[in-house]
Amino acid sequence: MDTSSYDLIVIGAGPVGENVADRAVAGGLTAVIVESELVGGECSYWACTPSKALLRPIAALRGARDVDGAKQAVTGGLDVAAVLRRRDHAVHDFDDSGQVEWLQGAGIDLVRGHGRLTGDKQVEVTDAAGEVVATLHARHAVAVCTGTSAAIPDIPGLAEAAPWTSREATAVQEVPDSLVVIGGGVVACEMATVFAALGSTVTVLSRSRLLGKVEPFASDAVAEGLRDAGVDVRLGVTPVRVSRADGGDVTVTLEGGDDVRAAEVLVATGRTPNTRDLGLESVGLASGEWIEVDDTLRVPGSEWLYAVGDVNHRALLTHQGKYQARAAGDVIAARANGTPVDDASWGAHVATADHAAVPQVTFTEPEVASVGLTEEAARDAGLDIRVLDYDLSWVAGASAHSDAYSGAARAIVDTARGVLVGATFVGPDVAELLQAATIAVVGEVPIDRLWHAVPAYPTVSEVWLRLLEQFGRPGA
Repeated sequence: MDTSSYDLIVIGAGPVGENVADRAVAGGLTAVIVESELVGGECSYWACTPSKALLRPIAALRGARDVDGAKQAVTGGLDVAAVLRRRDHAVHDFDDSGQVEWLQGAGIDLVRGHGRLTGDKQVEVTDAAGEVVATLHARHAVAVCTGTSAAIPDIPGLAEAAPWTSREATAVQEVPDSLVVIGGGVVACEMATVFAALGSTVTVLSRSRLLGKVEPFASDAVAEGLRDAGVDVRLGVTPVRVSRADGGDVTVTLEGGDDVRAAEVLVATGRTPNTRDLGLESVGLASGEWIEVDDTLRVPGSEWLYAVGDVNHRALLTHQGKYQARAAGDVIAARANGTPVDDASWGAHVATADHAAVPQVTFTEPEVASVGLTEEAARDAGLDIRVLDYDLSWVAGASAHSDAYSGAARAIVDTARGVLVGATFVGPDVAELLQAATIAVVGEVPIDRLWHAVPAYPTVSEVWLRLLEQFGRPGA
């Protein structure tokens, strides 16, 4: 049995855990990662990477069909086997040897097994049989980076019906004839997009509007896009019972008595933290709950315990978790080395952007890209705002991009400070508009100065000029 000491122990080898360890090692510390599944984590094998690999052919085909001269070259639909093959390539056929090699090159040790806290700065690692394979001691810090799992709602019969979660959906080997999706969030909308394009008859059941945290016009556009793709989108419905015939179809019964039948059922109703059986009780925390942290990602009241990424419930996005990880790894190293800690707002050792500058893209048809506050959130925060809306199809770059471009843009301006606090874009390929908006929000770039950030012509980015014209030119 391995008994070792390190400056930092990281539980969880997803992108978040890898980045915490990498930054700490760059700061002169020793680090080990404990992982019970594949190095690279949920994002690399069952979430971001495979889902976007599945979605990209759909967008590429749509893009070609929307341009005269290119559409004539399109002689068929998607090659389903090739789409799945591309997904398998993206996840390296579920082989993590490349990720392990990266850890070795970065100077990070790996212990395979289930990590569990057994006391202050102590982690015990067990194998699949429950045998202890390592007892690790952290000289300075332990970072819990165990992420989340799909939440299964308490609907009678659902668990017994062997539902899919995002894992089964992104790893699918055979496309079902029909699929019913319970939920209306990002996973629900993206997977409905995928399976409709791959030939399934898809029904989406959502208690409220789709993508409930985005601007309503974005939600409406996604619902319309799904319906145009042949998806039966039912809003304001509540599943009350689920059953599966022996080896056969699933039946979802709705409040009111209607039934929906399909070959498979995908549950996409949210996430739950992977904090059970982590030994959190040994350090005074509740098992199975989200782990509260401060802006340096440290657990309040502890000098050594950190929780980074989805597990702290601040912003459940891979890129935001990696952002947290960079701050956490650097601050762990700074505290260990006795160097100054910059924990002021927007400092080097904090994750300030988690609060009001989180970028997110939903890769549906159309795409939705947003950052910062929506109109509702800005008003709820008590800000004096102006809402600037523009039809993206009116921008010259849109007609160059596509013969059938349809989209919309919204900017939220805090008029008291004269800065952008939020932006939302809906339309084909709008993901690439998002970073400019994120920089403007995070940098608190004055609206007056943005007039000097000239968008190239003819690009869809020229929407920035149209939005500024709505707001008004300074001195005019």
